[in-house]
Amino acid sequence: MTSTAETPGSDAFLASLAGFVHEVESAGRQAAAAQIRELRVLAAAGRLAETQSAGLPGRVREHDMILRSIAAELGGVMQVTDRTVQRRISEARVIVEDFPGALAAWETGAITRGHVLVIVETGSVVPPELRAESETAAIARCERDTPNRVRAELEILAQRMHPRSFTERHAEAAAGRCVRVLPGRDGMSDLVATLPTAIVEGVHDRLTQMARAIIDTRGERADGASGDRAAGSVDDAGAEIDGGDWRDIVATDTRSADQVRADVFADLLLAGTPALDDTRDTTAGPLGAIRGRVQVVIPVLALAGADEPCDLVGRSPIDPATARLLAGSTPTWERLVADPITGSVLAVDSYRVPSAMRRYLQARDQHCRFPGCRTAAIRCEVDHTHDHALGGATKTSNLAHLCQRHHSMKQFTAWRVRQLKGGVLEWTSPLGRTYREDAPTPAVAFTPAAPPHDTGRAPF
Repeated sequence: MTSTAETPGSDAFLASLAGFVHEVESAGRQAAAAQIRELRVLAAAGRLAETQSAGLPGRVREHDMILRSIAAELGGVMQVTDRTVQRRISEARVIVEDFPGALAAWETGAITRGHVLVIVETGSVVPPELRAESETAAIARCERDTPNRVRAELEILAQRMHPRSFTERHAEAAAGRCVRVLPGRDGMSDLVATLPTAIVEGVHDRLTQMARAIIDTRGERADGASGDRAAGSVDDAGAEIDGGDWRDIVATDTRSADQVRADVFADLLLAGTPALDDTRDTTAGPLGAIRGRVQVVIPVLALAGADEPCDLVGRSPIDPATARLLAGSTPTWERLVADPITGSVLAVDSYRVPSAMRRYLQARDQHCRFPGCRTAAIRCEVDHTHDHALGGATKTSNLAHLCQRHHSMKQFTAWRVRQLKGGVLEWTSPLGRTYREDAPTPAVAFTPAAPPHDTGRAPF
């Protein structure tokens, strides 16, 4: 029998939870202070090594002998290898010397370590003379959202501030596309393909859809398996599989989604078609007809030919040439009508219309609306903020995208949410803490042109 202290929502439960939250907050502040202190010490150690090496013979400087020695000394205290310490010294110097503003913001508690790492990672592509401006804008954005949410925006910001065009840099990077094999253990290896992001996302999405089709129709396929359907199917040794054996194979298939994805991947590459392509049109449809889906936000200027980075929602920027190719072949268009000042989405339109309301919400939400989650809207469920069964209306001011994980959490835990004006979601935790989830920053914004200078002449 469950005691009162163990019952969710009871005073004892909430008191315990409040204590945990307080301890985590306190520990987080102490950990941040310790991490910042260590960063500064490691950066100072790196500068010491550089200073001491200045007057030494070239061979000693070339091999960083002084830095190696210092790293080995620190490694003995930190109980890690000197190589690890040397790498951490290099990372510390980048943060302390190249991104002092981000470090200061972390020190005051305005942002977290995760934000700093994202700022450094995305801002490193910006030339040093423009980095301070980029860093200031990135910090302001980080203060309003979680690290994974801001990453895409900061990547776009960095690409726009780079003096070389994104298209030019993408062309150079694409020239390095390759496939390589990394030998592993126990008879396993990794097959790594380095390809343009849009292609990789499409491949992974297609594999995911095919895996879901196989998993979701297991029972139905086992019931409907027959000798005629299995005719021509062979096992690994090349022997034909009869109907009874085929039913047993399907009925005992307990592979995970990752395993099915890997198996279908191998089938497609080796045979050109999935070996398990036996789903019917009445269920998931032929696996071979499944195509990968990607969700891309394309500014109108990029469509017109401008070199504007485009956002592959949930991932990273892609070059405008790729975005234009995707736009040219897509059967569905999402035209956004935006406020000319704020850039907020007011309405949407498309060539083919599955659901005007759903398209509007995808344009507005972009991703799951639980704080910190960035699952793309096309992979989320549209949720009634105020339950439909309790009288909630089916209208845009009562709908928002939630991924399956957070949709379930809203339904089965004490987390509550209400939708405010402008699509803002206000989440309330079991302890009564509120988390304001603003509508995502519009992917497209317009700046009004400056008024013409007064020439003193009357208009015609």
